[in-house]
Amino acid sequence: MGKTFQPLLLATALLACAPLAQAASTLVYCSEASPAGFDPSQYTSGTEFDASAETVFNRLTQFERGSTNVEPGLATSWDVAPDGLSYTFHLRANVKFHTTDYFTPTRDFDADDVLFTFNRLLDPNQPFRKAYPSESPYFNDMGLNTTIKSVDKIDDHTVRFSLNNVDAAFIQNLAMSFASVQSAEYAAQLLKEGKAADINQKPIGTGPFVFKRYEKDSQIRYSANTAYWKPEDVKIDNLIFSINTDAAVRVQKLKTGECQVSGYPRPQDIEVLEKDPNINVLSQPGFNLGFLAYNVTHKPLDQLKVRQALDMAIDKPAIIKAVYQSAGQLAQNALPPNQWSYDPTIKDAPYDPAKARQLLKEAGVAPGTEISLWAMTVQRASNPNARMSAQMIQSDWAKIGIKANIVSYEWGEYIKRAKNGEHDVMTYGWTGDNGDPDNWLGVLYSCAAVTGSNFAKWCDPAYDKLVQQAKVTSDRGQRIKLYQQAQHILKEQVPITPIANSKVFQPLRKEVHNFKLSPFGLTPFYGVSLSK
Repeated sequence: MGKTFQPLLLATALLACAPLAQAASTLVYCSEASPAGFDPSQYTSGTEFDASAETVFNRLTQFERGSTNVEPGLATSWDVAPDGLSYTFHLRANVKFHTTDYFTPTRDFDADDVLFTFNRLLDPNQPFRKAYPSESPYFNDMGLNTTIKSVDKIDDHTVRFSLNNVDAAFIQNLAMSFASVQSAEYAAQLLKEGKAADINQKPIGTGPFVFKRYEKDSQIRYSANTAYWKPEDVKIDNLIFSINTDAAVRVQKLKTGECQVSGYPRPQDIEVLEKDPNINVLSQPGFNLGFLAYNVTHKPLDQLKVRQALDMAIDKPAIIKAVYQSAGQLAQNALPPNQWSYDPTIKDAPYDPAKARQLLKEAGVAPGTEISLWAMTVQRASNPNARMSAQMIQSDWAKIGIKANIVSYEWGEYIKRAKNGEHDVMTYGWTGDNGDPDNWLGVLYSCAAVTGSNFAKWCDPAYDKLVQQAKVTSDRGQRIKLYQQAQHILKEQVPITPIANSKVFQPLRKEVHNFKLSPFGLTPFYGVSLSK
């Protein structure tokens, strides 16, 4: 927690000259995992987004706190061309980039920063990207690398995005974490120093908190951005992420006051926390899905009958009872029920181990065949205990003659290896990021996403055509029809097995005020304050 004598000396000095001065406020968040880095464009996970996009950065548009509604961010307003192929953004003036011990800005945020941010994502030959090759999985998974034709500077405070095709969710997309705006001036400094990779370890943004330091598996420290363009959103002086992968440790630290907010409680801890007079437990229906992804490029998972067999051999109600307890409900679809365009007519194949054995026999899969079953090591809102889920699935599959070997990696390594397609089957979860169906059906299962978040590596031309058509259609009724057709193909081809949608709980101490649950599963601290 740093040197304890410093705040005491500071408080003593302040009291000597100003009796009403307040001691610095520090909020500690017990987080669930170490982020792989701090460049939001490189990631798709809430662990990285909480540590970077929700603290250090801003975007052109942003979501209202606790809502899926979009409001102005670094852009104060925007104009959309009648044909939907051009968006002109009017940028906010007098926005300051962070000053740190590794960067001192000489100018305010302007159009050059928007151009650098998006041209880096668009152009593989952009100088910074050549110096520091990096993937932009979310940007590419959503097809924005082909949707955006160009980003042009009209003047210092006006930029225009020209599109190759209509994107019905374009404004929502730009409010997402991966679209966080970087400093072109800082990037130029890093390029000159030969330290381009530092953009992912020493972030500079315009957000409410300034990055100070990071110790992997221990802590991340931030200080308040006292020059923030929206001062009412900065109400704490210091923010600390205390990294604890063990949920029991997080709960204990919350109860003793070592942290004021804690992430991802276990279902069995909820009742205990709700009885604690010093703790509030916020909750809401989850906008999430816990599921299994079958790597269809690996044998024997390339056969539909094998995927059908594995799917119908899983006792999903038993998993929900043991793993999710009262916080989970059975998922039969690839979308959560609270996502518009969800098709309630889609139902699971009946649980039928005997038929599963017959399908495996028809597919030529011998009893005793081995596959790898990857289990996440971190808790997610969509799966509070992936290890237990995997063990129960392992037992279910053993009954039909499949030997599943459980494999786990540290979170960053898990995602990296999965994107490389090293897994056979993996546990995964998703929480919607912008309220649009494309954020599920496009990002997770489209052909464009097979090198990103499409961990099934599944590419179906008929499905893809429907999803792409829906994305460029502005009529919501027509989009719903297209997305529902796509959901039926997805269910028939079984690239995934949906397991559960879970209720989201956020425990925090009663001295924490104005914390709002994010519908997107993020943990934002702007606007949050502490009482003494």
